[in-house]
Amino acid sequence: MQKKITFFLTKNLRIIGIIFLVIFTIIIALYSNYQKNLDYKRYNNFIDNIYLKKTLKEIINNLEPRYKKYNHKIKSGETFDKILKEYSIDNKEILEIKESLSEKVNINKLNTSQKIQIIIDQTNNKIKEFIFQISNTEKIYLLRDNEGTKFNQKILTVKLDKKIIFKENTILQSLYKAATDQNIPPNTIIEFARIYGFQVDFQRDIRKEDKFQIMYEVFIDKNKKVLETGEIIFANLKLSGQDNSLYYFDKEDVLGHYDKNGKSVQKALMKTPINGARLSSSFGLRKHPIDGFTKMHRGTDFAAPKGTPIMASGNGIIKKVGWCGGGGNCIKIRHNSTYETVYAHMSKFARGMKTGVRVKQGQTIGFVGSTGKSTGPHLHYEVIVNGKKVNSQTLKLPSGKILKGKNRQLFETNKIKIDVLKSEKIIGLN
Repeated sequence: MQKKITFFLTKNLRIIGIIFLVIFTIIIALYSNYQKNLDYKRYNNFIDNIYLKKTLKEIINNLEPRYKKYNHKIKSGETFDKILKEYSIDNKEILEIKESLSEKVNINKLNTSQKIQIIIDQTNNKIKEFIFQISNTEKIYLLRDNEGTKFNQKILTVKLDKKIIFKENTILQSLYKAATDQNIPPNTIIEFARIYGFQVDFQRDIRKEDKFQIMYEVFIDKNKKVLETGEIIFANLKLSGQDNSLYYFDKEDVLGHYDKNGKSVQKALMKTPINGARLSSSFGLRKHPIDGFTKMHRGTDFAAPKGTPIMASGNGIIKKVGWCGGGGNCIKIRHNSTYETVYAHMSKFARGMKTGVRVKQGQTIGFVGSTGKSTGPHLHYEVIVNGKKVNSQTLKLPSGKILKGKNRQLFETNKIKIDVLKSEKIIGLN
């Protein structure tokens, strides 16, 4: 029996060895998987540990970049000092920034179209970079030097391309509606109304089916976005079938818009100092809406929504700005030795309006309101000629200059070029 067993083992030794090797491999594999599962479970328990999670979260939350950037769009009523203090900038550094900017910009006259970018080094809470937007095309860039003692200044400019646009439309409701339907920029519409404001009453002179044409400059960036508007090169307001063409002449000493005969559209005073208003009360005898008795109305009233801009009807110096009794908030302008104008019932004055300030024709001086003796928002407008109040709507104002000599020759050449360009725009060649 023992011999048989010995013989069997000797004969099958290789097979038995393989079987043991397989069993051993299986045992090792099972043990290895067991250890892996155990390690994975321990790892998950470690990661799920609430204290570890809190610690990691706190570490991550405290990891902040060294430099922090702030973008600030200037809001109405904000001052330069107030803006910087909002970002915890100390007084000494505010003074450094102001001194660096003072040569290029008046920081006491901020406007809501400007933006400021501040980059602060959080290790010492000092400004590393400061960018102040002067306009759509220009910025001042301040960079603190390596020693940290002063700012190096650089002017950043955006290159714009000029493009000339031609638009035309029929007026069905109002000039403004017809112009905005053609996507004409608001600034250009206002300028269009201003140059025609010397000869056209937009409330009474424009009728349904009248037409307009306009060719104007825009300045676009590399993304084809319009950043600025330029001059109106050509304009035509066709009223009751009659053309009223105007051409821009850019010679410095006679710069402006002229009719086809070389006569300037600019007069001593504009016919109406407000756009889109309705003539609500004429010059002359009338029953006063508040006092209740008939008296002489020595001005012209234009009804318009509260806040509508009021323009200076001519160049001049402000003689009075303040309260005028029944006229409420008012401004009086002396244009020359002959003409003065008065603007009453304003809701508020435009920024910078003070006695002795010089204003330009078309400049906004205030806004429509209903202050003083008034039944609703409107502008009471007076024209005074040699100390006597006159009817502004029937007053024959001195017309603008007429180009002569060399200037007339240059104007005629310029007019031909503009007409050719307009024709090319109409047929799509340019």
